[in-house]
Amino acid sequence: MHIPVLLEETLAALDLRPGDKVLDCTFGQGGHTKEFLRHVGPEGLVIGLDVDAVAEAAADELKGYPAFRFVRCNFRDLDSALSIIDVPQVDKVFFDLGVSSPQIDTVERGFSYQYDARLDMRMDRRKSVSAFEAVNTYSEAELARIVKQYGEERWSKRIAAFIVEARAKRPIETTQELVSVIKAAVPKGVRDKEDQHPAKRTFQALRIAVNDELGSLGEALTKAVQALNTGGRLACISFHSLEDRAVKKFMVSSARECTCPPSIPQCVCQVEPTLRLISRKAIVPTASEVKMNPRSRSARLRVAERL
Repeated sequence: MHIPVLLEETLAALDLRPGDKVLDCTFGQGGHTKEFLRHVGPEGLVIGLDVDAVAEAAADELKGYPAFRFVRCNFRDLDSALSIIDVPQVDKVFFDLGVSSPQIDTVERGFSYQYDARLDMRMDRRKSVSAFEAVNTYSEAELARIVKQYGEERWSKRIAAFIVEARAKRPIETTQELVSVIKAAVPKGVRDKEDQHPAKRTFQALRIAVNDELGSLGEALTKAVQALNTGGRLACISFHSLEDRAVKKFMVSSARECTCPPSIPQCVCQVEPTLRLISRKAIVPTASEVKMNPRSRSARLRVAERL
């Protein structure tokens, strides 16, 4: 069963009201969306976006709601989605970033290092490049960069070298074949000391690269602010440090009143902030939520308001 993360905190942060127009950029299984619909009422509107065909099928269950619309697309194209349904501006925008529990738990999607499946990791299976192509065709230098940049893995060069050596013998086709290569690359002493699975960071890195998650996020945040009415709110839940840093940097930068160097005595940049931070610190799950849903433990919610 899909459990929406930080649900009560999200509802409070968005300050939903009857009649609001809400853009849910990451529909998933509709856990948050259903609550949004309940709060905005029949006079409001909730627009769900998702690039995954499974999410599109789940959205069919909500098509009986007159206040619901769904568009299958990457959230980096949210402006086009709003244009399709002729809604130029909205009151609230929500992101629940990263891979969803159903995606992880569907073995054949190849997202998880815990199950054996063909390497895939595509959120949009219409895309031609999957994790299989990345692992078996990218150069050693590119693989090392991806694992270092998106996985923050200190053994990135060694892992990339082991991947290239292994695939020279035969293609690395499955998740467990890749896990075996990674385990061989990471020294046993390091593996024994770490609490997390040795493949976790590499799998995260490949998933981010295959889906261009950070590139999509950067575009989407900019477009989200442009789509918000004055006084509207933007809420983002992230699950790893790269996403959270990107969201924080964007919100803080958008809330800054001046970008002039400290050495300049008087502001000359004429920069005007577009956002106001609702919470300086990220909102995190309660201990009771983490106990009920362990996957929520890394969640971070950040909120800002359109000026």
